Amino acid sequence: MRISDPLLFSRMTAIAAAESERPLTEALGLDRSSLERLAWRHVPALLPTLATLPPDADRGADALEEPDLRAYLLEHRAAHSEEEGWLAAIVARRSLRPNHLWQDLGLADRGELTWLFRRHFPELVAKNRFDMKWKKFFYRALCEREGVPICKAPNCEVCNDAVSCFAPEIGSMLPKAPPHPQWLPVSIGTDTPLPLR
Repeated sequence: MRISDPLLFSRMTAIAAAESERPLTEALGLDRSSLERLAWRHVPALLPTLATLPPDADRGADALEEPDLRAYLLEHRAAHSEEEGWLAAIVARRSLRPNHLWQDLGLADRGELTWLFRRHFPELVAKNRFDMKWKKFFYRALCEREGVPICKAPNCEVCNDAVSCFAPEIGSMLPKAPPHPQWLPVSIGTDTPLPLR
């Protein structure tokens, strides 16, 4: 399930823009400058929409575990590219949402999420060799780093809760996330931006 970076970032920005409770910068965990560079490189049709953001729009306050998750992702990036920095921030922020991570990133399914990690954070895919749900995998890794045991069983094979960590992630793309983001000129034939709060 290969997905290009422009489509990946288009979907992420579309699902985040659909949130009414906070500005796009806060929904993605990126400051305005970073979001503008991302748009110039991958989602140019988003630029007119970004012009409606206040000049000082920032990424907002981090949740308690967010800096640790962002740092963990950055430690495992493949190319040390700016895109991987953006992805680490976006994944860390969107992992705080209530749905499956792939849904809260605006992706079509878990396969696209695994492709994102395989391409940009391949060491994480190798470490998650038993295909644990990504949010569970991240929080388990962070807890292990801090020496905080979170599992009652000595290993996953004998754990009574294994099904909650490894069960298939059934669901569909969230309704707010269009399969073809509305600000992709290719998908709608125009540069009309979505309004931002």
